[in-house]
Amino acid sequence: MRLLFSIGAVLVAGMLAGGDVAGIAAPGPKFESPSTQPQRLAADKDAQAVDVELVLAVDVSYSMDMDELAIQREGYAQAIQSKEFLQALKLGPNGRIAVTYFEWAASSDQKIIIPWRVIDGPETADAVAAEIMKTPIRRASRTSISGAINFAMPLFDEDPYRGLRRVIDISGDGPNNNGGPVTMARDAALEKGVVINGLPIMVKEPSYSTMDIDNLDLYYEDCVIGGPGSFVITIKDRDKFKEAIRTKLLMEVAGRTPERPVMRVADKEPRVNCLIGEKIWSDRWGR
Repeated sequence: MRLLFSIGAVLVAGMLAGGDVAGIAAPGPKFESPSTQPQRLAADKDAQAVDVELVLAVDVSYSMDMDELAIQREGYAQAIQSKEFLQALKLGPNGRIAVTYFEWAASSDQKIIIPWRVIDGPETADAVAAEIMKTPIRRASRTSISGAINFAMPLFDEDPYRGLRRVIDISGDGPNNNGGPVTMARDAALEKGVVINGLPIMVKEPSYSTMDIDNLDLYYEDCVIGGPGSFVITIKDRDKFKEAIRTKLLMEVAGRTPERPVMRVADKEPRVNCLIGEKIWSDRWGR
């Protein structure tokens, strides 16, 4: 069952995490006797354990103006460095998360800005925030949420860290209009136990020229997100952009949803056509 809510109080709680990466002792001067190898394996396993493996997938399509892109970058950087985020981090059983950050547009256009990094305190948080901010802002054509999900999935296999939870966090300001259907990509991810959360950006009046839709929040709720405890936080006020990003990251680090969600949505027919983006594109350009 998916939980959908607006920005509100966050219940900060940890979930047990474990790892399965074993180290192997090298021969020679550093040779370890059989009696010490179990401790070494346990130490290596513990070193790889994180509370969540989090993929941040950020929209940079042309429908996002340069100001929005700049605020979005600043929002993620400041959220990771915030006192609230660092406090939430400490409450997890391991006190650290693994995160990677990439930007996406068309189905064939994804760029990793931050490869997998561990955040376990102020120093590592500052380092990740600095990496986010130093990368030049770019824009690209088309919007493929399905492409972003499909790109994100193999990243978990490349991740050397192991957490009980695996989460894809998608922000965007329009529906899927390129690549495969978003519901197929979503369902494939859910089958592998990955949770998808969403941050629909609705700070501008819908415009035919940018292929915006009126009810992007409902589209994300019914067509994009999924998995236990999945949620949507909608941004409708530019001034609330950074606050929304911080709230979303707090929720993902905590691994829990508020005790009193605004509403519960049972499995049912989508309230929005999940192919609406493809339809608008086809009606406009005939392909």
